[in-house]
Amino acid sequence: MSVPTFDQFIEPILRFLASHPGGVATKEAQDAAADRLGLTESQRLEFIASGQAMFRNRANWAHDRLKRAGLSSSAKRGFWVLTPDGVSYAASHPAPLSEAEVEHLAVGFMDVKLKAPDEKTLPDKESVSPAAATASPDDRLEQALSELRDSVASDLLDRLKQTSPGRFEVMVLDVLHRLGYGTSREDLQRVGGSGDGGIDGVISLDKLGLEKVYVQAKRWQGSVGRPELQAFYGALAGQKAKRGVFITTSAFTPQAVDFAKSVEGIVIVDGARLVYLMMDNEVGVTSRVVRVPRVDSDYFDEES
Repeated sequence: MSVPTFDQFIEPILRFLASHPGGVATKEAQDAAADRLGLTESQRLEFIASGQAMFRNRANWAHDRLKRAGLSSSAKRGFWVLTPDGVSYAASHPAPLSEAEVEHLAVGFMDVKLKAPDEKTLPDKESVSPAAATASPDDRLEQALSELRDSVASDLLDRLKQTSPGRFEVMVLDVLHRLGYGTSREDLQRVGGSGDGGIDGVISLDKLGLEKVYVQAKRWQGSVGRPELQAFYGALAGQKAKRGVFITTSAFTPQAVDFAKSVEGIVIVDGARLVYLMMDNEVGVTSRVVRVPRVDSDYFDEES
C-alpha cells in the first residue's frame, strides 16, 4: 500500500496542532499524523529521491498548505504552531473535514507566497486544481520548479534570520563574490563589529584596492527605513566611498527605496531578492539535475 497523498495529511496535522496550542516539534507532528493515518512500518520506510522519508515529505506539504491558508506557522525552525485563525478554524470545523474542504485547503492557496518556511521537498503526488489537470507535462514541470524555488526561498530566508549577525555578514560577502565582485574571495573582507562605522564589509575591485565597494549587511526585524539608508550614506561619505550595497533579510520602506534612487552609488537588496540570488548562484544551496527526455530529430534525419 502506497503512502497517502499529502492532502490526506492535512486534517491529522491540523487536529494534532489544535490539541497542542503551544506548538510542537515538526517531527512530533509528522509522527502523530502517520499514527493517525495508520501507516505501516514499511510505509514509513519509503523514501523519495532526495532521501527524505515520503510520509514526512507529505506531512511537510500538508503543513505548507495550512501555512498558505494562514492557519499555521513556523515560529522557529523545526517547530509548528497554529495561528489564532487556525485555532478558530479547527474549533469551527469539527472532524472530519469534508472532502471539498480538504481539497480547498490543498489547492485553494497554492499561489499564496510564504514569508516563513519549513524544510520541504516536492511530493511525488498531490491533488491538483482543474487548471493544473489540463496543463501539459512541460507546464506542470515549470509549475513544480516554480513551487520548489518558492519553497527553498522561504527556507533560506528563515535560516538567514536565525544566523548570527557575523555569520550573515560572511554569507552576504559570499553571495557578492559569486556575483563577480573581487577577483578572489580574499578581496572581500568583513569589517563588521563594534566601531565599524556602519560598514560591515569592503570589496576591493582591483588588486591595489583603488576601487572599493562598501557593504552593510543587516538582519532586520521590521522594514529598513530611510534613516538607516541615510546613515549608511553618511558612513560612505566618511570613507570617501562612491559605491555601497545595503543588504537585509527584511524589506525596505517606500521612503527608503525613494532615497536609494535619489542618490548615486547605493544599491539595496532585500531578503526576497537575496535568497533568489543565493539560489541562482548556489550559495548555501545545492541543485540536482533532472533528466528530461526529448527526441533528437537530427538523429532520425536520413542522409541525402
